Amino acid sequence: MAFPDITPDLKAKMPQLRGRLMANQSLAELTWFCVGGPAQVLFMPDSEDDLAYFLQNLPSEIPVMVVGLGSNLIVRDGGVPGVVIRLGRGFNEIVVEGTRIRAGTGAPDVKIARTAQEEGLAGLAFLRGIPGGIGGALRMNGGAYGRETKDALVEARAVDRQGRMHVLSNADMHYTYRHCGAPEDFIFTQALFQGTPGDRAAISAEMDKITESREATQPIKSRTGGSTFKNPPDNKAWQLIDAAGCRGLKVGNAQVSELHCNFLINLGGATAADIETLGETVRKRVQEKSGIALDWEIKRIGEPAQA
Repeated sequence: MAFPDITPDLKAKMPQLRGRLMANQSLAELTWFCVGGPAQVLFMPDSEDDLAYFLQNLPSEIPVMVVGLGSNLIVRDGGVPGVVIRLGRGFNEIVVEGTRIRAGTGAPDVKIARTAQEEGLAGLAFLRGIPGGIGGALRMNGGAYGRETKDALVEARAVDRQGRMHVLSNADMHYTYRHCGAPEDFIFTQALFQGTPGDRAAISAEMDKITESREATQPIKSRTGGSTFKNPPDNKAWQLIDAAGCRGLKVGNAQVSELHCNFLINLGGATAADIETLGETVRKRVQEKSGIALDWEIKRIGEPAQA
């Protein structure tokens, strides 16, 4: 299904826009699951100022959604109405400032971990274990191997829906487990992380251990979206899923990973509906077995395909 093309009107309203504005652009190739319909408009801003200019001039009735590297995301088969913003090359810069690292939110988490290792800065190796980009880590307090974004973040920059700039301290983010309390309409553009002086070889060994652990326990070479469900208090999601008999369960061409059953996999040719239905089936079975309701960690956006 194609959405009405509103890009000519938007371009007319924004003569100084430098970023790319594309109508009915497929999002499937921008997600790790490789599924989903188009964005009515996909906008890839050139810079933070370009993003602010776009938002200042975008009619308020047009919805806005932000995607990063697409690791923790299901785009539904009917696509996403309004504007989808993807922060790309203009948001990838990484700068070392003493024991701190400043990174654009389009930068992959692993690149910050590698930069920290090269600079002999400890405390950021955990980012090696988080698939995706810094923007996603900020928005959901991404974590792995005993540390979370909140443990390393000094401050974040963001642009709001009206195009105004904000600098948020760690406390302003109101972080809890896999949750950020900053306003939903804030689009993060930059993060500042704090490291501590450390031994390069020891940090390298820590990162190697994380890499080996991920390769041994997670289906990282499959079309997957990372951890599907948040761990409930005092429980591990994968153990509840396993106990409910869902390891290897299939819906269409979507499957619960045999290797790590808190991961869903596109076996090839799965639809977004297959993956989401599989996730909801797992939630239902876990609820019936344990009485515990699993909450989605993967973000789901857009509309189902029209019958």
